[in-house]
Amino acid sequence: MPIFSKPLFCYQRACTPRVAGPAIARPFARSRLFLLDNSNPPRDLTVDMHDLTRSLHTKNKSKIVMLVADGLGGLPETPGGKTELETAITPNLDALAKRGVLGSSIPVKPGITPGSGPGHLGLFGYDPLEYVIGRGALEATGIGFELGPNDVAARGNFCTLDTAGLISDRRAGRISSEESAPLAIKLRQVKIPGVEVFVEPVKEHRFVVVFRGPGLGGHVHDTDPQAVGVAPLDPKASAAGSEKTVEVAREFIKQAHALLAGEKRANGLTLRGFSPRPALPSFDEVYGLRAAAIAVYPMYKGLARLVGMQLVGKAQTLDEQLGVLESEWSNYDFFFIHFKYTDSTGEDGNFAAKVKRIEELDAAMPRLMKLAPTVLIVTGDHSTPSKLKSHSWHPVPTLLLSDVCRTDGCEKFGEAECLRGGLGQFEAKYLMPLALANADRLGKYGA
Repeated sequence: MPIFSKPLFCYQRACTPRVAGPAIARPFARSRLFLLDNSNPPRDLTVDMHDLTRSLHTKNKSKIVMLVADGLGGLPETPGGKTELETAITPNLDALAKRGVLGSSIPVKPGITPGSGPGHLGLFGYDPLEYVIGRGALEATGIGFELGPNDVAARGNFCTLDTAGLISDRRAGRISSEESAPLAIKLRQVKIPGVEVFVEPVKEHRFVVVFRGPGLGGHVHDTDPQAVGVAPLDPKASAAGSEKTVEVAREFIKQAHALLAGEKRANGLTLRGFSPRPALPSFDEVYGLRAAAIAVYPMYKGLARLVGMQLVGKAQTLDEQLGVLESEWSNYDFFFIHFKYTDSTGEDGNFAAKVKRIEELDAAMPRLMKLAPTVLIVTGDHSTPSKLKSHSWHPVPTLLLSDVCRTDGCEKFGEAECLRGGLGQFEAKYLMPLALANADRLGKYGA
């Protein structure tokens, strides 16, 4: 006979650690119902994966490598044809596919097209619907700018405006960093009463602007219309409390356009991803991993820093990234390697160039595999089909290799094979628990 004649429930803050010492504040903590006897739990009982991995993760000497080919997934140019990945000659990735297990990851939810931030958060095991990070915070953190409590950051794109003020090139012809950096520095001349304005060069056509002052909110719509032949959008608040930021952004754009008026290509700008600094639990806390990031572009460095990864090396090419991986191999448990160019070629609508970039990645695999990682993951943060010239909602090809993975009989690394792979279609946020399990870094749940 149980002590209680009816099930007894209690509420507990889901994200409060059961450890001695002060509580650690975590964003979006939820109250959940826990059953105190042996009755079946209610059907709506939710489980926080980070709470679960915190309780189960173990330490060993295994090495996990997550190689992210940005925008990897694609589409055929014509119905019934092959995607960019399927068109590419990839003998090394195909050989790994035969030894490993394939699947298709869903970055956010079916039908939802993700930005790069949500796409990577999902790969790192952070629910992108729960942890929302603006692009501005990612860019600022990625270049080493320390955001304060009164800061709102935005990612800036230089663009080309025609004589009618319409956008003719959203990225100003992808001008070089050498050309764009002086222009970003020039924008430091903008002065707005009551607000500090910081402008920092990033890379190529990108820069960061940070507004600092009381009463600023991060809920402002992008001014990039994501199209040519139209004018930049006027900044507008997407929620109450950000009206002051809208006025500040509007004044910044006005003064910036006056400063850029004489430029041939970068004579305009758009602002995206208005955001304050977010708070995220770290990789070490959630997974028990010493994690390192080897990325070229600041945005991805920023995301890695925000989840507690160490930025290692100053690589600018894939060859240099592999050199950093080799030199840091003994110092970390987990390595995130970011390869950008499968995304940028897709956004340019250049099918052949994306194929070449995939082949470049394939050629690097033997050098990576000489390190004998315990677990290798090859995937993307989202799909960027050349046919669409943009991010898309399509599931992303995913390869997982370890000595204990259950192989699935797939022969090649491509979208069609991944659709029949053993991992099936799964939400990207579950990839990290799979990596930990294959590295023998998760203990048994329950008695």
